[in-house]
Amino acid sequence: MKKTVSLLLAGLMLMLTLSACSGNSGGASGSGGSEGAENSGTTNSSGSGGSQEVTVWAWDPNFNIAALKLAKERFEAKHQDITVNIIEYAQDDIIQKLNTGLNSGTTKGLPNIVLIEDYRAQNFLQAYPDAFRDMSDVIRSDDFAEYKIGPTSYDGKQFGVPFDSGATGLYIRTDYLEQAGYTVDDVTNMDWKQFIEVGKKIKEVTGKDMLTQDPNDLGLIRVMAQSAGSWYLKEDGKTPNIADNPVIKEALETYKAMFDANIVKMNSDWSQFLAAFNNGDVASVPTGNWITPSVKAEASQSGNWAVVPIPRLGGSADSVNASSLGGSSWYVMNMDGQDAAASFLAETFGSDSELYSALLEQIGAIGSLKAAASGSAYEKADDYFGGQKIYADFAKWTEEVPKVNYGLHTYAIEDILVIEIQNYLNGKDVDSVMRDAQTQAESQLQ
Repeated sequence: MKKTVSLLLAGLMLMLTLSACSGNSGGASGSGGSEGAENSGTTNSSGSGGSQEVTVWAWDPNFNIAALKLAKERFEAKHQDITVNIIEYAQDDIIQKLNTGLNSGTTKGLPNIVLIEDYRAQNFLQAYPDAFRDMSDVIRSDDFAEYKIGPTSYDGKQFGVPFDSGATGLYIRTDYLEQAGYTVDDVTNMDWKQFIEVGKKIKEVTGKDMLTQDPNDLGLIRVMAQSAGSWYLKEDGKTPNIADNPVIKEALETYKAMFDANIVKMNSDWSQFLAAFNNGDVASVPTGNWITPSVKAEASQSGNWAVVPIPRLGGSADSVNASSLGGSSWYVMNMDGQDAAASFLAETFGSDSELYSALLEQIGAIGSLKAAASGSAYEKADDYFGGQKIYADFAKWTEEVPKVNYGLHTYAIEDILVIEIQNYLNGKDVDSVMRDAQTQAESQLQ
């Protein structure tokens, strides 16, 4: 009798355990369901009537998570049998969890959809091509800005659904310009040498620096390189391309010239970066369009800003007044529930122009879907920027961004360059800087 009771109790405990493992658990920062972060992705269908769950990992509650919530609302209204669970993690945590899971050879514990920064995408696609669903059958790559296709595709297949545009612009204080004797037209479509000269004059007249920079963040070097269709790596995306690269050399020389001209206000983190322009300490912010909400956060400066095309490299015939900084895309994991996940992306970020208009109006997110640029939201004048139609301008500049292959080692090479650029600013010869960076990159990455 004791044995029978024991067996019954053991069976009951097993049923309870299985029930707990297959159900949702709390504890994750997210919306659209209480599915726990550690178990997210393991449950792709639940409930009666064939209902399904799609779990998404992303970062930034004010941008990517906010965009997901809008997409979720529109999708679930049409698909009541599918629930979209949104799990928020920091980007670094997502990268770590993806690497840990994929290195183990299983997708267990991973989400159905994950957001990956464009600079990092090829690392995952080339290392784990079988881990991601080919999206070529549900979206058209031609529907998106061309420069976004390189990072999101591999081996002739379109894996990623391009999301936000990282198209850059030069945000500039019109009141400081006027005090220095310039107009917005004077700084439209200029090169970086002209930018420095304008900055020197503004500093002389107003005492304000032209821009702020964190010496550990080489985003501006990336902007300059891509404007000329070049990168730290050759077209294969693997071979370091630093020494004897005329574009990288001009970018480094331009960067140093800004410091030599004494027009750079140093910062050491994101909060100091924001404070530099919100406090009125700098005259311009050359960066991605995602900074717009942060610029507009200082209401007292309304009407004192304009946005013009990013400066180009004057010494490169291939450089244009358009580039990109940042940006990310959505990927579906090759696992149970992938069809529902693919449908979610295809019907929202992959094709829904009205969604992108809502994203623009509510959170200031500019997408890379070409059709979205024709929406009425893009044509609205923004009083903060003196009535300028900045979103229509960014949509135009997005189409002009040169396509480059970010490859596998963008951040690894920048870890090397950060140190070498400090040596350069302290007097080391630029050619020696480039040769030494090339040697280190070849040693560490090949």
